[in-house]
Amino acid sequence: MKKISLIIMSLAILLLTGCGKNSESDVLSKLSKKIDNSKGYLMTASLEIVNNDDIYNYNVEAAYKEGDYYRVSLVNTANNHEQIILKNDEGIYVLTPSLNKSFKFQSEWPYNNSQIYLLQSIVNDLKNDKDLTFEQEKDTYTFTSSVNYPNNRNLVKQQVTFSDDLVLKEAIVLTDTDVPKMTLRVKDIDFSPNFKKEYFDLEEIMSTTENSESEAEQPDANTEESTKTTASIEDVIYPLVLPEGTKLKSEEKVAKTDGERVILTFEGEKPFLLVEETVSIADDLTVIPTMGEPYMFMDTIGALSTNSLTWTSGNMEYYLVSDVMNQDELVEIASSISVVPTISIK
Repeated sequence: MKKISLIIMSLAILLLTGCGKNSESDVLSKLSKKIDNSKGYLMTASLEIVNNDDIYNYNVEAAYKEGDYYRVSLVNTANNHEQIILKNDEGIYVLTPSLNKSFKFQSEWPYNNSQIYLLQSIVNDLKNDKDLTFEQEKDTYTFTSSVNYPNNRNLVKQQVTFSDDLVLKEAIVLTDTDVPKMTLRVKDIDFSPNFKKEYFDLEEIMSTTENSESEAEQPDANTEESTKTTASIEDVIYPLVLPEGTKLKSEEKVAKTDGERVILTFEGEKPFLLVEETVSIADDLTVIPTMGEPYMFMDTIGALSTNSLTWTSGNMEYYLVSDVMNQDELVEIASSISVVPTISIK
């Protein structure tokens, strides 16, 4: 009789200690249902990106609206330079309001690879990983899963933490040696946002963003004039990393209508061309058809294609192209042209 009583007590203790614990599948199912059934959300967060010895910090505002609309604003805190990734009925764009330019992509973004600042992408990575790990603390759930960053093979896994009411708190993308490369810290998520009709409209975004920047900055005449007249290249920037057997063959500086351009030609086993030119600010809104995919690169969003990488940093625009190098090699060379911008592009 005593033995039976002890067994009953043991079972009762097990049931009681198990109370409040949720299984990995239960939490993931509820999380998936919450995101899949969402009619929209607006998330504000901070994002830290580590590239070699450099750290880049962004303020992020990520919006989603039912009907496949996305708008992600990334503001570089070093120079207040804003870029916006937009998906609407017309296509995929990367907007650069300070240049009055928009780059249009033929892309499957955001579904073609992982996106640290979109809830759908994070949850999909969790659902697609058969080796997913799960930990439950007092008031948080933490998952560790693989990620899909085909253009950066150093990024292999993510660690994401949700509150007990299934709100994202933090997402960290790591290397295979657990070195954090991207860290998103969520400040707030509104799951019932009231978006205006024009919120996902390209022209409206460019117009309102440009006006708000002008009102916020109120630059003096000297600042505005110096930015507009930055039309010369004082120092040519050379890549610190070169493929073995490759060296600089020629360097040519040419004038363009509103500035200067430097063309660096490298020859050898893996030849490539690097073009550096001063930024030009369009008088009217300009939409530029662009090859490749939007690519989060150091302090900016660039365009990465099969054989080229284009990006803007500081007051310079860069174009790197090679017929023989793969994307990893292009990114490695471009990453070695690492200059933290000190001048805001306005």
